[in-house]
Amino acid sequence: MLLASCFLSLLQAQTPQRFPKALPAGNYSGITPLADDRYALVSDKSEEEGFFVVRIVIDSIRGRIFSLENEGFRSSGLPNRDIEGICYCPSTNTVFISGEQDNEVFEYTLDGQRTGRRLEMPAIFKEADHNYGLESLTYDARRHLFYTTSERPLKGDSLLRIQSFGDDLNPGRFYFYRPDAPISAKHFHGVSALCALDDGRLLVLERQIRVPRLKLGASTVIRIYEITPADDPMPAKRLLREFRTRLTLTSRRFANYEGLCQPAPNLLLLVADSQNRYKGFLRDWFVVIKD
Repeated sequence: MLLASCFLSLLQAQTPQRFPKALPAGNYSGITPLADDRYALVSDKSEEEGFFVVRIVIDSIRGRIFSLENEGFRSSGLPNRDIEGICYCPSTNTVFISGEQDNEVFEYTLDGQRTGRRLEMPAIFKEADHNYGLESLTYDARRHLFYTTSERPLKGDSLLRIQSFGDDLNPGRFYFYRPDAPISAKHFHGVSALCALDDGRLLVLERQIRVPRLKLGASTVIRIYEITPADDPMPAKRLLREFRTRLTLTSRRFANYEGLCQPAPNLLLLVADSQNRYKGFLRDWFVVIKD
């Protein structure tokens, strides 16, 4: 369990890493730990709906990825529905994947096939804009709760709704969450990931992106907040970590971080969407954050 009292006051983001020979160019939007250093990784523009299984060995002392091995793509055989978030459920040994195109969350076996089950999404989420719909998904294995939310507030709302679901896949409580205001009118902004921690807290990954017409000078602001879902319908949020990336003539570490998971008690792992390594400038970055 992450240290409940002081976690992230000392968190450091390590130098981002990439593995272009092991992993194909992608639009990596979600990641979840499986077991034995293996992770399921989704790309929202993969040709078919499914996920990669990758083996990532992390040096937990240095907070660095030691190696990444791609074990292949597990396809459902269905068209990609702009899949964004993914989480692993240990009790069923299955994964659940959210799609922004249909705003649905379906269950899959570890060979990529749909099981026929899905989260029973409240009707209001079905009305979410297809570009700002179900971007995030996580599972709290201790409390047997799924959580998801839309990237932007739903129609008629000024706040986000973080919706919970039980193991019966039926909706439970939802919690209001106030996302940060955009830094400027030129910044694309929203919540791109959720990550449930063992102690009951929920991490919320917010990102703001500005891309000038000529692309040079593009920048991101990445903020990780924590909330504790409980009795309060709008839990207080607390900033745990902020870092920024930028595209310049001398640096190509610009990164639109969309995936977030917890590999170990003192570690977080983020993955970026490179838009298929856009024009050779962007990279499929991974970054480890440790306490």
